[in-house]
Amino acid sequence: MKIPASELIINSDGSVFHLHIRPEQLADKVILVGDPGRVNMFRPMFEEIECENASREFVWITGLHNGSRITVLSTGIGTDNIDIVMTELDALANVDFQTREVKPEHKALDILRIGTCGCIQKDIPLGAFILSHISIGCDGLLNWYADRDKVSLLDFEEHFKSHMDWNRHLPDPYFAKASDRIINAFADKTVKGMTISASGFYGPQGRVVRLPLAMPDMIENFISFEHGGYKITNIEMEGSAIAGLAAHLGHNAATVCCAIAHRYLKAANTDYKPRVEELCRLCLDTLASLD
Repeated sequence: MKIPASELIINSDGSVFHLHIRPEQLADKVILVGDPGRVNMFRPMFEEIECENASREFVWITGLHNGSRITVLSTGIGTDNIDIVMTELDALANVDFQTREVKPEHKALDILRIGTCGCIQKDIPLGAFILSHISIGCDGLLNWYADRDKVSLLDFEEHFKSHMDWNRHLPDPYFAKASDRIINAFADKTVKGMTISASGFYGPQGRVVRLPLAMPDMIENFISFEHGGYKITNIEMEGSAIAGLAAHLGHNAATVCCAIAHRYLKAANTDYKPRVEELCRLCLDTLASLD
């Protein structure tokens, strides 16, 4: 079936609408970062930069690291941007831009988000690298797609809503599992995480400035939730959409974050750049080593 021009917009130079990447420019291994400025952190880590471009918050480079071709792409903040990024990355890999038809042979990308987060468990130190084995989507994005139950851990979901006394005005949460391929690659290098993906930085993460919260005990209930051998470890803003859409679209994806704030201890590290740079190098090396 031909995909109409209104549904998948292709620029005049043959690149996909928002990301401004052409299919041949995308590597099979992709690192996602939120901050467009963080893409530059990777430049000295590459032996060669093959191509690059920038449009709005979407800045990207494709290059070689340890002989492996990798694309680094910024997404901006939030799962709404991730909906754009994941859909367009999948189209670049699995849609023929000449015929506008889905390719007969599916290509699975390896997609790893590198971010920062706030941890909530007292035994996780500031600066820890937390890999989200499970991401909890409090953003509602996956609910817009058919068959979302196929990629959500429904038993976790029901226990979570009951434990939290989930507010009826909020989107139904979903629990998306990261790819075993990426989990196994980072197993001995990171903290095992179950991560909240919030739809905002303030109220959706339990911060109070002037407005009161719909669920005032939210953080305490996050901390005390436990199911299937997992506790909620940290809060960030993009991982659930990456894990959920990747599972739906047949890609290998996960999120790993450096803990720069500690919500339980009420502490934060504003000089976190060296630690994040260490995480970026670890991720680049690990992705490059994947067969």
